[in-house]
Amino acid sequence: MKKKFFFLLIIVLPLLSFTAHKFYVSVTNINYSEKDDALQITTRIFIDDFEAVLLERYGISALLATDEEAAIAQDYMIKYLKSKFLVLLNDKQVVFNYIGKKYDNDVVICYLEVANIGFDELKSIEIQNEILTDMYEEQKNLVHIKYKGKKKSFVLIKENNKGMLNL
Repeated sequence: MKKKFFFLLIIVLPLLSFTAHKFYVSVTNINYSEKDDALQITTRIFIDDFEAVLLERYGISALLATDEEAAIAQDYMIKYLKSKFLVLLNDKQVVFNYIGKKYDNDVVICYLEVANIGFDELKSIEIQNEILTDMYEEQKNLVHIKYKGKKKSFVLIKENNKGMLNL
């Protein structure tokens, strides 16, 4: 019986590996903090995908979430995020501040903030998210916005990389 099971395992296991499919997705949450008058943003990106894009775009072997993480890795992570993730308030691009990052299993969580957004004058929040769409055709970027009781979610792809919440 053990031999049959072992034989079956040797035959079936390789076949299963061909059917496994990696998915490409990032998840971004944007919340308005009334206390700070700021948009607080967290974006979750798979570590191996982020490493691959840093290597391809900048030639950086980042080794994220390891003891050998490159000293310049965070600088290039910020550079990439600033080129691929845009926030527009009332149709004008604003600069976000990079607050920091942490690792959670196979994901890097980046913390960003847009300070002093001027709640009284705010009419729209637009997000352009092109994270990893230059690397993977199948990349999907989920964006969830919460602002003063209003919620909106988007699935952004290479061909449709913008989402807007009108207030």
